[in-house]
Amino acid sequence: MAERNLEVAIAAGGTAGHINPALALAEELRERGHHVRFFGQTAKLEGRLVPEAGFELVPVVVSGFDRSRPWTLASSLVRMRRAQGEIRALFSREGAPDVAVGFGAYVEMALLNCCHRLGVPYVLHEQNSVPGLANKALAPHAAAVCISVPAARAVFEREGRPAPRVELTGNPVRRSVVTASREAGRAALGVGEGQTVLLVFGGSLGAAHINEGVARLKGELLSREGLVVVQSTGAEGFDEAVAALALTPEQERRWKVLPYISGMGEALAAADLVVSRAGASSIAEIAALAVPSLLVPYPHATADHQTTNARFLTDAGAAVLVPDDRIDSPEFEDALLGLLDDPARRDEMRAAARGLGGSDAAAALADEVEAAARR
Repeated sequence: MAERNLEVAIAAGGTAGHINPALALAEELRERGHHVRFFGQTAKLEGRLVPEAGFELVPVVVSGFDRSRPWTLASSLVRMRRAQGEIRALFSREGAPDVAVGFGAYVEMALLNCCHRLGVPYVLHEQNSVPGLANKALAPHAAAVCISVPAARAVFEREGRPAPRVELTGNPVRRSVVTASREAGRAALGVGEGQTVLLVFGGSLGAAHINEGVARLKGELLSREGLVVVQSTGAEGFDEAVAALALTPEQERRWKVLPYISGMGEALAAADLVVSRAGASSIAEIAALAVPSLLVPYPHATADHQTTNARFLTDAGAAVLVPDDRIDSPEFEDALLGLLDDPARRDEMRAAARGLGGSDAAAALADEVEAAARR
C-alpha cells in the first residue's frame, strides 16, 4: 500500500476495451483512498462512461495520424501540442499528479508526454496480445508496462528501446462485472430461470457481420423453445439490425435488441452462451464470469491480435472460435446451434472458464501504480 493518498491521472478512451479496464483500476485506487482524474475526449465513449462511474473527465482534444492519408500528420501534431500545452497549464494551476496511467489509446500521448517532461512517473497498461502504437512509443520512459497476456512481453522487451520493466498483471475487470449474479442479471432482463439466454455483442462499437449472421438464423433460433436472445448491435448498427430482424411484437419478447449494454456484468451473468468478438476487455469479462462463448475475432485487427486473444479461452476449452469469413458458411450455424442444443458441453466449457476467471488484475495493476509513485 502507498504511504499516502495519491493524485492519479488516467488517460483512456475510444472504445470500451480501453475504458473499462481503466475504470476497474480507478475503482480499486479510489477504494484505497487515492484521488483519480481521467483525461479523454468528451465526444467519445469515455465522455459518457467516465462521469457515469463517478469520476471527473478533463477534456482533451486530439486526433490520430492516418497513415493512409499522410496530410493528416500536420493537423494531428498541432492538436497534440495544443493538448499538451493545456494539460501543462492545468498542472501549473492545480499541481501535477503523483503518477499517471495510460491504457493505449492515442489520447494518452498528450498526458504522458507532458508528465514525462515534468518528471511525473507513468505506468502503461496493454490489454491486447499485440501492443498498439501509442504504448510502444511511450514504453521506453514508463516506470512499468503492465500486460494482460504473456504474448505481449516480447514486443516491449525487444532490442532497441525496450521498456525498463514489464509486468504481467492481467486485464482489470470492473467490480460491477465481477460481482454480478445470475439471479440479478436475469431479473434485469426479465428472463425466467428455465429459459436459455444467448447474448450477442460485438464490443462497444458493434459488429455488423455478426449481426447479419445472427439475423439469418432468426427462424432457427426462435424455433428453440425457451430461448431468449439479447443482442447488442452497437449504436451505428442498431437501425440496420432492427430492420434486418423485422421482429413481430410477440418475437420481441424473446429477442431483445439494444444499441449498447451498459450493465454488461448482469448480461454476462445471465447468459448461457455468448457470441462475441475477441477484444481483450470482452475476453477478460467472459473469463471472469465463466460464460461459454463462441468467438468471432475481428479480422482487420492489427496483426490479427483478436485471434491471439481468443486463444486464451479456446486453448482452455472454454470457447469455440469461428473465423469471421466463415459467418456466412454452415460452420458458424453448426457451431452456434450445436452449442445451444448441447447444455452438457456448455457446462464443460463453463467449468473450464472458471479456471481462468477471478483475476486480481485491478489490484495487481494498482500495486504497480503505487510502486511507481513511491519510486
